[in-house]
Amino acid sequence: MLTAQLINFGIPQLQLDDSVGKAKQLINDFKLTHLPIVSDKKFLGLISEEELLDIDEDKITIEKIQDQFLLFYIQEDVHFLNAINYCNQYETNVVPVIDKNAEFMGVITTENLLKSIGEFAGANEIGGLIILEMQRVQFAISEISRIVESNDCTILHLNTTTDPTTGLLTVTLHINKKEIASVVATFERYEYNVLHHFGVKIYEDKSDVNYRNLMNYLDLK
Repeated sequence: MLTAQLINFGIPQLQLDDSVGKAKQLINDFKLTHLPIVSDKKFLGLISEEELLDIDEDKITIEKIQDQFLLFYIQEDVHFLNAINYCNQYETNVVPVIDKNAEFMGVITTENLLKSIGEFAGANEIGGLIILEMQRVQFAISEISRIVESNDCTILHLNTTTDPTTGLLTVTLHINKKEIASVVATFERYEYNVLHHFGVKIYEDKSDVNYRNLMNYLDLK
């Protein structure tokens, strides 16, 4: 999904002749950390809530505080995950998007990003989760896929993160079925370290089953 597809056109933009008071009000009404400033379709920058609150005179225009504009943006034709880096780097809940002519298109909000990340990660798909921990040299997508597919399951999504302290790799698998006990058992049989798993158990301990069968039999006597 590209950034242009996530633009929220309901977020207001400021002009240079707008007042600081108006900017403060919009920031408050829309619960934003920043507002975009645009002139003749050209993006001039963002002004932060923090900078606005430091200004006592509400009647002065935005034009008078151009030296406080934060100039960053993202192109319309890049993957939306790039916008997350901007949110983290600049601690903002809006990311400006411009087109190939450097004209302002709108902003992506963190709310839009969160929904898109959920869809991208397969959060809307029904299934189970398996979390593995391993050395980097152990990580082989082909083998992990083979283990999952040998249990008539499919990987919907795979994500990896590295523990900065231990250097170990955490691999999160989203499986297309909730009944993942057999998959977990296979990973453990191949000596993978299964940290966590979330799904539905499809088999029971034989002793439990035999015990219940005996009780049911005795009840019939």
